[in-house]
Amino acid sequence: MSYGQEYQSKLRTADEAVKVVKSGDVVHYSEFAMASHILDEALAKRKDELNDVVIRTVSNYFAPKTILSDPEKKHFILHESHMSAATRKLHDQDMGYHLPISYSECGSYYDRGQIPVDVALLRVGPMDKHGYFNLGTSNSVTPNVLAIAKTVIVEVNEAVPRCLGGNKEAVHISKVDFIVEGDNRPLVEVPPAQVSDEDREIAKLIMKEIEDGACLQLGIGGMPNTIGSLIAQSDLKDIGIHTEMLCDSMVDMYEAGRVTGMRKNLDPGKMVYTFAMGRKRLYDFLDDNPTCASYPADYTNDPFVISQNDKVVSINNALEIDLYGQICSESSGTRQISGTGGQFDFHYGSFRSKGGKGFLCLSSTTTGKNGELISRIKPIITPGGIVTMPRSLVYYVVTEYGMTRMIKGLSNWERAEEIINIAHPSFRDDLIKEAQKNKIWRRSNKIV
Repeated sequence: MSYGQEYQSKLRTADEAVKVVKSGDVVHYSEFAMASHILDEALAKRKDELNDVVIRTVSNYFAPKTILSDPEKKHFILHESHMSAATRKLHDQDMGYHLPISYSECGSYYDRGQIPVDVALLRVGPMDKHGYFNLGTSNSVTPNVLAIAKTVIVEVNEAVPRCLGGNKEAVHISKVDFIVEGDNRPLVEVPPAQVSDEDREIAKLIMKEIEDGACLQLGIGGMPNTIGSLIAQSDLKDIGIHTEMLCDSMVDMYEAGRVTGMRKNLDPGKMVYTFAMGRKRLYDFLDDNPTCASYPADYTNDPFVISQNDKVVSINNALEIDLYGQICSESSGTRQISGTGGQFDFHYGSFRSKGGKGFLCLSSTTTGKNGELISRIKPIITPGGIVTMPRSLVYYVVTEYGMTRMIKGLSNWERAEEIINIAHPSFRDDLIKEAQKNKIWRRSNKIV
C-alpha cells in the first residue's frame, strides 16, 4: 500500500475519529500553538456520553470547548502543566488543575509510565512524500506521548510551518491511527508582551553582562523580548541560541547578523528550541529553515546538555523574591499563574556552563487593586506561594534598581543585604526591620 492509499484508508471526519475516546481515558492535546480546536470541538460534542476523561494540555492558547461544556468536571477534567492566559481563567473558576513539572523531566513521566495516554489528539503539517507529518512549532513532549499513546489522531493543517530537526520533529503515518483534515486555520499569533519602563532598565543592566559568543535563552514576557531587541541593535558578535521558546526577537537578532551560533559547543550554527510562539513572521522564518533545529524538551531543557555550551546566558522573569533568596515565578499566593516550565532547568544549566550567567528578573513593585504600591521583594514568600527556584540555586537577581552580586555562597544576612539593596527605596527600611526580626541582619553600611 502506498502512503497515499494508507492516508485515504485512515481519513475520518473529526466526529468519527474522536469516537475512540472512552470514559476514564487520558487524552493529550498538542502543546502551545499546535493544539487542535477542531478535535477539541468534536470531543466536546460527546460530553453526555463520557465521564472522567482527563484532558492534558501544555499552555493551551484557547479555553478547550470540552472544559467549557462541563464546568462541574463530571465529564472532562483539565490537567494543565503550564497555564496560559486562557487556562488560568479556567483554573480561577475551579474548572481545571495544575500539574507541576520540571520541563526537562516531563518526557520521562511518559516514558516511565507515570502518565498514561489513551488518545493523542495532535495538529500536524501535511504529510510529505516519505509519509511523515511534521509536528510544527511544538516538539516539546509530543514524541514521548506518541511513543506510548494507544491511539493517535492527527488533524492536518496546511498552515503549520515545516519545522526541521533537531530530532523527533515528525511522526510517520504508520504510527497514526486516524487522520482528520482541518480547516487550515493559521496558527495563533501571540504579540510580544507589553514592555514597561522597569523592563527597559532591567534589560540595560543585563546587556552589560552579555559577551560576544554568548549562548542565549530567553523566557516568556516583555523583558526577555526587550533584551532580544537590544541585542539586535548592538554590536555583539556570534550569539548562539539554545532555548526552550523561540520568540520574535530571536528573528530580529538573526536578521541583524547578531546570531551565528558558530561558537556553540553543541549544535554549532543552529538555533535550538523546543517550541515557538509569536507572530506570523516567526512562523514564516521557521518554515523549512535549516538554521533552526527543533528538539524535544528532554534535550533542550536538560541542564547537563545546556551546560555543555560555554557562556550560557539564561534570562527569566519572577514574581517575588524573599530575603532568603527564594524565587516565586509561577503563583500569586495559592493562585497558579503559569508553571515552573524551564526556568529551573536553564538557571541551573547556566551556572554549570563555563562563563555562564543566569538572571532572574522582576520589577521591584507591583500595583494592588486599590492602586497601592506593593513590594515584590518580601520578608518571606507570600503564604501559599510556590518556590520555583530554591535559594541554594539562585545567583543573579535584577530589578530596575540594580543587580545583586552572585548570591550563591553568601550567608543569610549577606543575601538579605544584597536583595534589600535592589528593592524600591520606599520599602527598604521596613525590609531591614523584618530581616532584624528574623535574625538575618547585622549592622552594615552597604545599603544605598
